[in-house]
Amino acid sequence: MLHTDQRTTVTPGQGFVERAIEADGFQIRYLEAGQGEPLVWLHGGGGLHLSRAHDLLAEQFRVLAFEVPGFGTSPANGRSASYPALAATLAEAARQLDLERIHLWGTSFGGRLAVWLAAGAPSLLETLVLEAPGAIVPDHDWPPPAASSPAELRQRLYAHPERQPDRPPADPAVVDKQRALMARLPNPSRAETEQALERIEVPTLVVFGTRDRVIPPTMGRVYREKMPNCHYVLVYDAGHEVGADRPQAFASLVSDFLVRREAFIVNQRSSLINP
Repeated sequence: MLHTDQRTTVTPGQGFVERAIEADGFQIRYLEAGQGEPLVWLHGGGGLHLSRAHDLLAEQFRVLAFEVPGFGTSPANGRSASYPALAATLAEAARQLDLERIHLWGTSFGGRLAVWLAAGAPSLLETLVLEAPGAIVPDHDWPPPAASSPAELRQRLYAHPERQPDRPPADPAVVDKQRALMARLPNPSRAETEQALERIEVPTLVVFGTRDRVIPPTMGRVYREKMPNCHYVLVYDAGHEVGADRPQAFASLVSDFLVRREAFIVNQRSSLINP
């Protein structure tokens, strides 16, 4: 079988331009590339790191990767009181950019934020893409123990860490700041989250990798069962960061969904994308 998702020597995101916008009292950094309908990305708990999937999607859409206040180079965020409040700040950032309607894509931690943004600002969204979202997690034995080293973390996030570009070591102060924010935000209960999912009527694509070692892929069934218009897809041979592990497969899947929406080929059942 020909496998097309191979490591590239090109650093992802080279075509993206860094900008910033004031919203809700925060200065929000974002990276932007491409033209077409706007696709806003909310990153995972590790911060704003682009993958080859972003480059591929920017060939068809205007991709805007927002940095969550309290992450990266932004000051520590002691103001946002909850996930819904932080999501509302990011919705306001989109409005400040005159984005009347957006496609919203959230990864892991960003997937949890995307759920609350969709629930709180439904008129802003055209579609919703949840990549290994962290809104619904197992009742027991979660979260997994902290990784003991960067190498162990890469093994946990990716099915194929050898394909990922090398990145400079994370600044410990930045990591501590980000972890402090995530630890401080109160986690909505599962009942609250499921009630929010039931209110989200926008066409939604939930994507997990079959080799996710952070959140069990079976969690995707909850979204399919609770959300009125949800498509649930498993991508073969991908870990937690599906777009980074299988960029061509992920970008093809997402772009097809964003264009076709209700006419998307997968509906109300799980499917497996292979390769």
